[in-house]
Amino acid sequence: MNIGAIYNLTGDQKNLDIPSSQGALLAVEELNSNGGVLGRKVNLILEDGETNPAAITRKTEAMIDANSDMPVLIGMSDTDVVLAAAHVAAKHKRLFITSGATSPLLPEHVPDYLFLACYGDNVQAAAAAEWAVHNLKISKVAVLYKQGMSYTELLRKYFVSRYTELGGTITFDKAYTADSFAELFGELGDAELIFLSASPDEVISEVSQLRNAGIAVPILSGDGFDIGEGWQQLPDEDNSYFTTHADVGADNTSPAVVAFRAAFMEKYPGHEPDAFTALGYDTVKLVAAAIEKAGSTDVEAVRKALSTLQDFPGITGNISFSAGNPIPVKSVALVKADKGSEKLVEEILPTNIPAP
Repeated sequence: MNIGAIYNLTGDQKNLDIPSSQGALLAVEELNSNGGVLGRKVNLILEDGETNPAAITRKTEAMIDANSDMPVLIGMSDTDVVLAAAHVAAKHKRLFITSGATSPLLPEHVPDYLFLACYGDNVQAAAAAEWAVHNLKISKVAVLYKQGMSYTELLRKYFVSRYTELGGTITFDKAYTADSFAELFGELGDAELIFLSASPDEVISEVSQLRNAGIAVPILSGDGFDIGEGWQQLPDEDNSYFTTHADVGADNTSPAVVAFRAAFMEKYPGHEPDAFTALGYDTVKLVAAAIEKAGSTDVEAVRKALSTLQDFPGITGNISFSAGNPIPVKSVALVKADKGSEKLVEEILPTNIPAP
């Protein structure tokens, strides 16, 4: 039984997609050690998308052409690159499940055939805004967001919407490029917090630039900040916070997380899993559960089974879909960078979520 997978193992998205691909491969290994799916061995056909939409489109076409029995493809953690694969999958009437791309607008672009295994950006942005107001008591926020990237622009939009709805004041709100980022520091004013909507490959550089410029206020962001071992490059940073998909740290005593961590570190010695590892893992297991429920690899049967799947016990939380909504409702983990590692602060289910 073939499952397709496109992950960006090179390029700007590799910090998110390499861990996700590792989680997916671990899940396949576990499925096969327990008899496979419908009694058949699972084969994950993994391709490197290169963080290049043209390469992703080409490789998705080739993968589908070579595997007529492949009902589902999974992968990737960014809206712009997911669309390159999902449009091809839909054209060939194959399902695509993104493990980590969080735009709630994705299903509108690829109706019927695209599902998310993660929450939407409007959910995580609302959680961040509510936490800033209720927990940090922040009343003034400066917003910086990377120009020309769907993820960063949507995350900024939803954060501003929910934060101002709660009565907070946005003192500064501007897009930046790599060249203009540091030029904006003098305009941040008396903000008590910076909401930095950044690309994952630029997190270390941009946090470093802010701190080196003497800007010490808390930094808050979304799951693009979940760079796992990347935080080891900033061993003194302990005032950056971000929303992400799960706490899979060593201090989590959940039996499922403990078992997941042990299995991952046995397969990948010297490395720790992060939330994107868990998303890749959950996505493969979600596909297996839908196929088992359908009792078939027929695409329509699998789609129907997936669209009504309830209370799937994922590492990233219970996953349920309702008919007509391919985005699951899940809680959000609020995490801080803690001197080279990541530490859970709390789990949040936002009370009011901006419309997509």
